[in-house]
Amino acid sequence: MTQPLPLQRWSDLPLEALSSTLERRYISTETMTLAQIFLKKGCVVPLHQHENEQIAYILEGKLRFWLGANDEQCFDVGAGEVLVIPPNVPHRAEALEDTLDLDVFSPPRADWASGDDAYLRGK
Repeated sequence: MTQPLPLQRWSDLPLEALSSTLERRYISTETMTLAQIFLKKGCVVPLHQHENEQIAYILEGKLRFWLGANDEQCFDVGAGEVLVIPPNVPHRAEALEDTLDLDVFSPPRADWASGDDAYLRGK
């Protein structure tokens, strides 16, 4: 993995359209990934799980998260709130409003870097 420059501007990083309702830009280091996630109201992130610990900080809007293979827990997370998702926990989400989500993942999202994230691309 190439080490990023010490100073980055979000506006200089590529904005990737994953679907008509989901876009992201991200930067990775050797130990973590930081991502801006843009979700339009009604966007659904399907059930998935990953090895990465995830911290979701909602900057604008509101997301509903379900955690567990059978939706055992449900959280509405709004602007200024943070949800921590442990590694390997199945989860899904829906945008209740147009939302800007800042996510931190550790370890880095190797599946994003390799393009092996079909669940986000509706495949």
